[in-house]
Amino acid sequence: MCDSVAGSIPQVAVSLWRTSPHCPDWKGIACGPRAQAFKLGSVESAVKTPKLDRLQAIGYYRIMNKKEAKQITGGLSKPSKMPGPAHNLPAVACKTGAKLVNVPGSVCAGCYALKGRYRFSNVQQALQRRLAALEDPRWVEAMTTLISGQDWFRWHDSGDIQSLKHLENIFEVCKRTSKTRHWMPTREAQFLKQLDPATIPTNLIIRMSSHMIDSGPVKFWPWTSTVTSGSSRTCPAPDQGNQCGDCRACWDRSTANVCYGKH
Repeated sequence: MCDSVAGSIPQVAVSLWRTSPHCPDWKGIACGPRAQAFKLGSVESAVKTPKLDRLQAIGYYRIMNKKEAKQITGGLSKPSKMPGPAHNLPAVACKTGAKLVNVPGSVCAGCYALKGRYRFSNVQQALQRRLAALEDPRWVEAMTTLISGQDWFRWHDSGDIQSLKHLENIFEVCKRTSKTRHWMPTREAQFLKQLDPATIPTNLIIRMSSHMIDSGPVKFWPWTSTVTSGSSRTCPAPDQGNQCGDCRACWDRSTANVCYGKH
């Protein structure tokens, strides 16, 4: 394209095009004035958007890289037992869990995310960054960038849903990473009760976790998890080096309930 065609396309499009390796004089940086990131709406508001073929469109929109995505979101966590990465938030920010932590016999009373390595200052700082990042309008795009290409993903190995808007954003990330299987355990019944399970992205399973040890699964939600102090657990991790191994029951919608052993 470049100079031979540039005269017929608005200058902002030319600058964005010149960030593309398909531009003949591209050298890894903008050839002309430094290109800025433009979403479709902002381009249309400034100039009449040109019609580009597929090859041209590759260079028309700026693609977020993983370094930038990590800076925006605070990055992902890497639980040692999981088959893939996860996203976590401070356990103290849990809406329901922060109350249950003071209730004897509750699962949260011995919350693993309030002890051990989670108490290290660098870990706490990272968790707080991820919590603050939820308000960034680029969060969905950044999380999509980080998760794309992963086979398995867990939401909230620490922390929980913060709001319906947070949950809606997670749904959008799941839709944009359709080849990834997502699992989210939660105790935030107040949000799930406002949802129709049929509206959840098909590559996401949300398991409603029972609050008390040795209590049965909740009745209002199709996928659940429980914790036992006895021998009825179905999670095999304690028998295989505290690893998921080849088990994917938590991600499997055909498994109605997963029962974990008390930590």
